[in-house]
Amino acid sequence: MQQSGGSNRRRKGKNNNLPKKEDVLYIGIDLGTYESTISASNGVRHRIESLIGWPKDLVSRRVVGKKVLYGSECHKHRLSLELYRPLEWGVLKRGSERMEEAARALLKHLVEKAEPETWQKVYLVVGTPAEASNYQISAIRDSLEGVSEAVLIVSEPFAVAYGMAYLNNALIIDIGAGTTDLCLMHGTVPDAEDQMTINQAGDFIDQQLMQLLQERYPEASFSQNMCRQYKERNAFIGDATGPVKVTMPVSGVPATFDITRPMKRACESILPYLSEAIKEMVARYDPEFQEELRHHVVLAGGGSAIRGLESFVKEVLNELGGGTVVAVDDPNYALADGALAIAQDTPLEDWDSLRADR
Repeated sequence: MQQSGGSNRRRKGKNNNLPKKEDVLYIGIDLGTYESTISASNGVRHRIESLIGWPKDLVSRRVVGKKVLYGSECHKHRLSLELYRPLEWGVLKRGSERMEEAARALLKHLVEKAEPETWQKVYLVVGTPAEASNYQISAIRDSLEGVSEAVLIVSEPFAVAYGMAYLNNALIIDIGAGTTDLCLMHGTVPDAEDQMTINQAGDFIDQQLMQLLQERYPEASFSQNMCRQYKERNAFIGDATGPVKVTMPVSGVPATFDITRPMKRACESILPYLSEAIKEMVARYDPEFQEELRHHVVLAGGGSAIRGLESFVKEVLNELGGGTVVAVDDPNYALADGALAIAQDTPLEDWDSLRADR
C-alpha cells in the first residue's frame, strides 16, 4: 500500500492533536478515465464522468451560465467549452498548466460532492493502477493539496479485495478503461511483485471496434466516444444472443448497421493478453496454495460486465486445473467502497504521518 499526502516521517511519542474519529469524513475515490466515483463515510456515493469544461469566450459564458462545468453536463454545451479529460490510463495527465488545473478542479469537485461539513477533517483513500509510478502518484498528491487533511494511495485491485474481504489466497482482476490490473492477495498488503498491469482494457476494445467499423462501414460517420457507448451497451464474447444493431449517420442521414461481428472481435481482442496474465500470476504464487487461489478469482471494474467474460476466465483456470470465478456485485462502486473500508479501518495514529500540512 502506497502512502502520500506530505512527508511520511512519523512523530515520536503520542500526538494529542489527532482528531476524534467522529470528526473525520472518510472518502474512497476511484479515478477512472471516463468515470470517477466516490464513497464516503456519511453515506454519500456519487459517480461523475471524468470531464471538465470551461467556457471559451464571452458568448460561451453567457450561453453556459457557469464558470466551469463537470461531467455529463459538459456534453450539452460541448461546442461552447474547452473540454478536458484529466485522467488517462487510470492516472492524472500532466504536461500543461490547463490540464493540471483540470485535474485539481475535478478532484476538488469529487470531494465537494461528498458533502463534508465545515468542521470535518477529510481523509482520502485513492485507488491507482497496480504499477503506477512514483511520478504518477506524485501527480495525484499534488492535485489534492489543500483539499484533504491526509491521503493514502493504494492499488485499485487491492482496494477491491479489501472491500470484498478477499484477503488471502485470492486473485483480483480489475478491468478498467485504461488498464487491466491483477493482484495476488496472500494475507498481507501486496507489494510490487504481487501485482501486474496490462494496457489491454476498455480503451483498447474501443480502439479495435472503431478500426473494425471503419473497415466494414467506411460510408458511416462515428466517433470513438460513440464506439465506447456501443460497447457499454452491447459488449460480449463467445456466442451472440442476437444481432447488435446501431444507428450511425451516412452523409447526415441516420442509417442502421449490424455490428455484431465487429463487436465480438473487438471484445475478444483483449483475451490473449488476459489469459497470459492470469497464467503468469497463478504461476507466481506459492505452489502449495495455488489450488485455493484458483478458487478465489474475482472480476472487477467496468470490463467485468462483458457478457461471457466470466466463462472465459473459468476456461483459462480449467487449463490450470480448475477454479472458481465471481464478479463483483456492483462494478461501479466496488473500488470506491473498498477504498472507503481501508480508510475507516486505518487507525488515526497511522494517518498522522500522512497529514497534508507536513
